[in-house]
Amino acid sequence: MTTSVIGLADPADLEPSLLYERTYTSRRRPTYIDAAVLLSLMFILIAIIPARLVLPGATDLGRPSLIVGFLLFFWWICTRFSPRLVMTGPQPIRWAFIGYFGVLLIGYAVGYLRGLTSMEANAADRAMLYLCVFGGAVLTAADGLPNWIRLRTLLKVLVASATFVAAFGVVEYLVGRDLSGYLLVPGLQEKGWIPVLEDRGAGVRVASTTSHYIEMAAYLALILPFAFHFAIFSRSKQRWMAVVATVVIAAGIASTISRTGILAEGVMFLVLMPLWTWRMRYNIGACVAAVVAAAMAAKPGLVRTLYQLFDNPTDNSSITARYERYPLAFRYISERPWLGRGTGTWVSPQYQIMDNQWLDNLLANGIVGTVAYAALHLTAIALAWMAMRRAPNREVKHLCAALISTQVMGLVVAATFDSLSFLTFATTLALTIGMCGTVWRLTHPARVVRTSATRTLNHRL
Repeated sequence: MTTSVIGLADPADLEPSLLYERTYTSRRRPTYIDAAVLLSLMFILIAIIPARLVLPGATDLGRPSLIVGFLLFFWWICTRFSPRLVMTGPQPIRWAFIGYFGVLLIGYAVGYLRGLTSMEANAADRAMLYLCVFGGAVLTAADGLPNWIRLRTLLKVLVASATFVAAFGVVEYLVGRDLSGYLLVPGLQEKGWIPVLEDRGAGVRVASTTSHYIEMAAYLALILPFAFHFAIFSRSKQRWMAVVATVVIAAGIASTISRTGILAEGVMFLVLMPLWTWRMRYNIGACVAAVVAAAMAAKPGLVRTLYQLFDNPTDNSSITARYERYPLAFRYISERPWLGRGTGTWVSPQYQIMDNQWLDNLLANGIVGTVAYAALHLTAIALAWMAMRRAPNREVKHLCAALISTQVMGLVVAATFDSLSFLTFATTLALTIGMCGTVWRLTHPARVVRTSATRTLNHRL
């Protein structure tokens, strides 16, 4: 049986029903609504509904997609109390996130012990509520995706959703208008900042359905490695669709005219290129050259504008403005270095925006919280690396490397903007963290971990 029939699968885990008739289908109870379906729904809603649309009377956490993530978190908690539902076997991502959650919970208490203004208190409550959404994506992906087929399905949905966001942004860039008003959903209300097209160099910066130009660039960059993956390993009939999606997503990143997006793309190439053959490198290089040529034809000054983003950093007002905030940040950090001022309490307009997630972590949760956040990413990288080492074929190895690239991106771009404050990007990053745990589990040598049976069924086997 080949991977083209069953998807990415370990031969030891073949479903008997694929081999013989009249036999059992799975060691698990069949279901039509599982983690892959709900996570897919969540990220479709993230893509097609503008970020500023929320449930009536809700805060920015009232986006329909985030409500799904919040419910996923409590669904995961409920499974821990039932032996018929809880997954057996170890899952390091689970413990890394619980450790991070615990540190932020301590920081939440530290903030209230310090004494908070009403603005800080509201921001702290919001941060803890969003942490549940973040955890819903991490834990459901790590523990809930049962096999390679469901993982691939979720990744395809993720790429298709990002392609929609990118294509919408490219159209906005070409016509020079904000078109997100055409995506208003009856029953939802607009709340928060509405991105306005901003002139930069030869064009305008667009945000599509996200809340900011930088967020759009970082969000698309997180998904670009998976588009490359399908462009390389899909069947011939589907490969051209994947190639088109890759080109559109890359064009969407360029339309934001953002350093963060270009930097994230560079990280992706550095991580993935060692796994590519010279033919792959040649083909990808040719595609990149074609995209650049098309961009120059559509907007002659776009490439020059993108180059000028990195041309002279010391004379760039956007970069120097960030540097000028550092002395203020480190003065506050020195006052409460270990546990910080309290989870979520560094909030504008009461305090100055740092545009640097690492500084935000140090300010809000101190050294301990910053280490916990870094450990979450490093755990994900280690698990994906182990999965890549024991992967049975090149396709699985490349997928693991793509997941590693997303975590390196998360670590790098956190220094360029306050990444966890932008919920489309942060939620997508949470999903990639969880999927690192998924590939570690699905490549595990122990069958009871790899096939993720429930505790009750394992006792019967």
